[in-house]
Amino acid sequence: MEPVITKKGKRKRINYQLMVKNLPFFLFLSALAVIYIYNGHYSDKLIKSISRTNKELRELQFEYKTLKSEVMFRSKQTELAKAVEPLGLRELITPPVILIDSASTNNN
Repeated sequence: MEPVITKKGKRKRINYQLMVKNLPFFLFLSALAVIYIYNGHYSDKLIKSISRTNKELRELQFEYKTLKSEVMFRSKQTELAKAVEPLGLRELITPPVILIDSASTNNN
């Protein structure tokens, strides 16, 4: 006589066999889920880093433009004259005098 297998016992055996048979596929799906989650976290971190770098770049550009305009303003002739006036230096009003060596003119 054959052993009597109930529907309940048959379902448990079939489900267990299907689980064991498909275990590599389930492991593959779980590995894909882990990679997907990691990729999301990595992209968020990368986006934050890029935005932080862009903010620093904008601040440095503003600082560069400010310093450049300040240097251009201070290098004007009138601003230089004001800056060196306390040192006793003044702008020349008369043209420079050319000195000629009298010894070299007599020899020629």
